[in-house]
Amino acid sequence: MASRQQKSGKKEQSSVPAANDSDFNMAVLANQLEQHRIAISADFKATISTLEAKQDCIQTTVSDHTHSINLLESNANEQDGRIQRLESIILNTKLQAKLTDLKSHSRRNNIRIIGLPESIEGPHPSTFFFELLAEVLGDGVFESPPECDRAHYTLSNKPGPDQRPRPVVIRLHRFQQKDKIICEARAKRGKLRYRGTPIAIYEDYPSEIVEQRREYKEVMSELYQQGFKPALLFPARLNITLKDGVRKRLSSVSEAKDFIAANRSGVDSHASSSA
Repeated sequence: MASRQQKSGKKEQSSVPAANDSDFNMAVLANQLEQHRIAISADFKATISTLEAKQDCIQTTVSDHTHSINLLESNANEQDGRIQRLESIILNTKLQAKLTDLKSHSRRNNIRIIGLPESIEGPHPSTFFFELLAEVLGDGVFESPPECDRAHYTLSNKPGPDQRPRPVVIRLHRFQQKDKIICEARAKRGKLRYRGTPIAIYEDYPSEIVEQRREYKEVMSELYQQGFKPALLFPARLNITLKDGVRKRLSSVSEAKDFIAANRSGVDSHASSSA
C-alpha cells in the first residue's frame, strides 16, 4: 500500500516539470515569432520606403520628360509655323518672279517715249508715231517705216499744263524693229529731239524691273565718269566694257561699288606713284 502511494507521488512530481517546459517552449517560440515579425516589418517598411523613393524619382523623371516633350512639341510647332511661312514666302517670291517674267515677255515689242507733249498724236496715233520714229532716228535707220500695232499714254491721270507729260507706250509689230530703235536711241542718248523738244526712248519694263534697274543709276554715272561704258542687261545685270575692250559682268550694285572703289584706288595709286 505504501509503495503505491510512493509511486503515485513520483508520477505527480515528474509531470510538473513537463508542463513547465511546454510553457517555456511556447514563450520562446512566441518571442522568436515576435522578433521575426518585427524584423519582417522593418524589412517591409524599408522596402516600401525604397520603392516610394524610386517612385518619386520616376515621377520626377517622367515630369521632366513630359516638360521636355512639351517644349519639343512647342518648338516643333513653332518651327512648322516658320517653315510654312518660309514656304509661303518662297512660293510668293517664285510666283512674283514668274508674273514679272510673264509681264516682261508681254512687253518685249514695246518702247517708251518720254518728253512728248500731251495730245500731240492727233486722231491717228499709230500713224503719227511711226512717222515720228522715222523722223527722230533718221531716214537711213529703217528700210521701211516701223510698223506700230498700237500706241497710248501710260494709265495715269492726265497731267496739268505745268506738269510733266505722261510717257507714251508704243507696241511695234516686229521685235527686230524694236531692237533697232533701242540701239539707235542708246547711241544718240541725250541728242534725241522732236521738233525742238528733247525726248528719250527706252524699253518698256514692268515696274519691278524698273526699280531693280534704278538702283544702278548712281554706279552707272560713276562708271561713265571713270571712262567705262556700262550697260544694263535684262533684267538688272551690269555689263561694263573696260578700256581695253574686255567686257565684265556684275550681278549686283554692291559688286559694282566694289569694282568702282578698286578702280579708284588703282587710279589714285598710279597718280601718286607718277607724282
